[in-house]
Formats: sequence, C-alpha cells, structure tokens
Amino acid sequence: MNRIRIGTRGSPLALVQAGMVRDALIAAHGVAVEIVVIKTTGDMVQDRPLAEIGGKALWTKELDRALLTNAIDCAVHSMKDVETVRPAEIAIVAMLRRADVRDRLIGAPSIAALTEGATVGTSSPRRRAQLLRLRPDLKIVQFRGNVDTRLAKLAAGEADATLLAAAGLARLDRPDVGVAIDLDVMLPAPAQGAVGIEARTADHATRALLAVLDDVPTHTCVLAERALLAALHADCHSPVAALARIDGTMRAELLAGDGSAHVTGTGDDPAALARDLLARAPDSIRSLFAA
Repeated sequence: MNRIRIGTRGSPLALVQAGMVRDALIAAHGVAVEIVVIKTTGDMVQDRPLAEIGGKALWTKELDRALLTNAIDCAVHSMKDVETVRPAEIAIVAMLRRADVRDRLIGAPSIAALTEGATVGTSSPRRRAQLLRLRPDLKIVQFRGNVDTRLAKLAAGEADATLLAAAGLARLDRPDVGVAIDLDVMLPAPAQGAVGIEARTADHATRALLAVLDDVPTHTCVLAERALLAALHADCHSPVAALARIDGTMRAELLAGDGSAHVTGTGDDPAALARDLLARAPDSIRSLFAA
C-alpha cells in the first residue's frame, strides 16, 4: 500500500488531529497520505443537544459509511465522541498518546469564583451535572459548536463562562486559554483527550500500517473506560465521568442530571465497578442508565 486515505470531520480540531495521524504515518512508513473531509450530521445540526437527535452516532455514521464503502482507508476520531458499541466490520486499531484529560474553565478563575447565579454554557450532561453539584445556583445553557464557535458565543455574552477540553485547546495552540480544573474537582469524560484511528476489520494491510502508531498505555486506559460505559449501558443522557490509570485502577462518578446526587467509586474491573456504582446510586441516577 503506497497511499492511505484518512477520513475526518471538517472542524479545525478534527483536521489538526487528522494531521497528527498523517504526519505519524509519513514518519513511520513514508507513504503518501490524503485527508478526506466527511461532513457529519453532528457538524450540520448545531441548535439541539446531541441526545435529542441521535447521540454520538451523529459524529461517526457518515465516517463509518465512507469506511465500509472503501471511500477512505481509516477514520480519525476524538474517542470520547465514539459510541461504545461499534460495528463488527470496523476495528479501533490505534490510539495516539493521550493528552491532558482535564477540562478548562473559561470566563472565571475557578468554579467557586463564578458570581452567584452565573450562566455557564455547555452541551455536556456530565459537565452540567458536575457544575450543578458544586454550584446549584448556576444557570446552565446549551452551547454547541466547535471551539471557535463556543468561544465566540462566550465573547458575545451568551454566557458568563464555559468549559472546554484542555486537550483540544492545546492541539489548537491555545493551551493557556482558561484555567485547568483539578481532577479532584471534576473527573473528565471517559476517553477524553484520546485520538483513535479506526479501519476495516478485514483490511489487514492498513491495520498493520496503523498499528505502529498505537500508544499502548492510552489504548489500555481508554478501552477500560469504554468497558465501564458498556457495563453501565450509558448513553448521551447519562452523566458519567471516569479516568483509568495504567496500573489498572479507575475512578468513576455517576450523577443525577441536575447534580442533586452523585456516587463515586474506584476499582480495577470495569464491570464490577459499574455494578457497585449502580447498587449504591439513588433512583435519580439509576434511571439515567439502562443497566
């Protein structure tokens, strides 16, 4: 194989991440690489929460179709946007080394420093619930769009503050925008900060080329976090945070949508941890999971 076609969404961050994969492939193999931009439903529909219009599949279904019809050879994703259950014909072949997993707060020096009743923009059920657990007085409003869109909304006064992933800001050369939130204050979304590469399961030539890009510690931790999501039967409505460590342990948190209840736990078996969390969770949390 002397040319690889990489499929990606067209947002600035997605293109940067596809460029990271392109550069790594060229460095490893000296092959020609073409980046193919695929328009996804998630990019086109910006005025409603993902959970209302199809969930995480809105970021992947068009890329899946391009992959399965041989229009591209591999697809690059932010792993936190990839559904837990994937088609058998598609394999997660490699993950780049994970970046900073934390969230960054833009608009205030800390969550505690937000003014009474401040408005915070976010489209994430996890961030919404975590914020309201810490500050029930806050008003949470819907913020969709890429990084520039959300920062522009903030600058226009649509909210007093917003939260963005530190990894995305760093990849867009904005590592100092906002302030990082300590992991003891807000655990991240499962797979936050990780870039994954998928290929057709049966395409062994492409899989072999991509395999050398795989960062094993990242892959191991992200698969553990995704296993927790699978055990919980979590979906886009489910406020869940998790972070695995290479030593095999994982911290996780489930929350009620309004932040009025939460349950945390640590374990080295994702399925057992899921069972433990749900067993200790009140109905306001268990009702958000299908397990």
